[in-house]
Amino acid sequence: MEAKMIANQAKRKMLAGQPALGAVAVLGTPLAPECYSLAGYDFVIVDNQHGEWTMETSAAAFRAIAHGSATPMARAAKNDFFQIGGLLDRGALGIVVPMVNSAAEAAAAAFATRYVPRGGRSVGPFGAEYLKAKDYVREADEEIFLAVQIETPQAVDQAEAIMATPGVDGCWIGPMDLALCLGVAPGSPNHEAAIMRVLDACRKTGKIPGIYGGADPAHWLERGFLFVTVTMDTSALQASAQATLTDLNRFRRG
Repeated sequence: MEAKMIANQAKRKMLAGQPALGAVAVLGTPLAPECYSLAGYDFVIVDNQHGEWTMETSAAAFRAIAHGSATPMARAAKNDFFQIGGLLDRGALGIVVPMVNSAAEAAAAAFATRYVPRGGRSVGPFGAEYLKAKDYVREADEEIFLAVQIETPQAVDQAEAIMATPGVDGCWIGPMDLALCLGVAPGSPNHEAAIMRVLDACRKTGKIPGIYGGADPAHWLERGFLFVTVTMDTSALQASAQATLTDLNRFRRG
């Protein structure tokens, strides 16, 4: 039987109009991404921008994610050709690129993600799953998902041009950075209006709208976002630890 590369089930679900629910992992251990995948999440983002990850530990996380249902994804530290290629070579099927403010920057991210003739990614994937695939190069361009982050007023103003960029599959709005750059409070009318402008740009261009769900992911799912992170390992651990103590503090003395 002809071997094929791992299918990006999260991307397929979103292209069919169904939301994909994901987690962000920053702790730097493959155990957290594996737990999320085994719990049934659609994707896990290994966060190389704000997390404690190296290329080696990211590769281990992608392999751990494969034990469950989730699609392995990564956020690059920046819009860097070599880092994006390295994360893809190690097993990421989705890439999130931060702080993309123009169509030109979106095109650079797409160039790093796709092979010739659609881009300039260098051929060099490794690992058993890739070596088994008979035509990885052709299949990769179809399976890999690229989301660019909209996090500034400039990006909001350019959202339609950014989303229309060939090779860009969707966006992942960073609501906290966007609020900071707008100079408004998260959840304020101006903040919400900016986010909805990006959602509208995705709809006009046929691209997948995404957002970090924060404390109320249902709010964004109800508005039509499809690529939504609903938890993060650090916040989930802290919330669980706090809840346990809150429940049991009555047994403490002194």
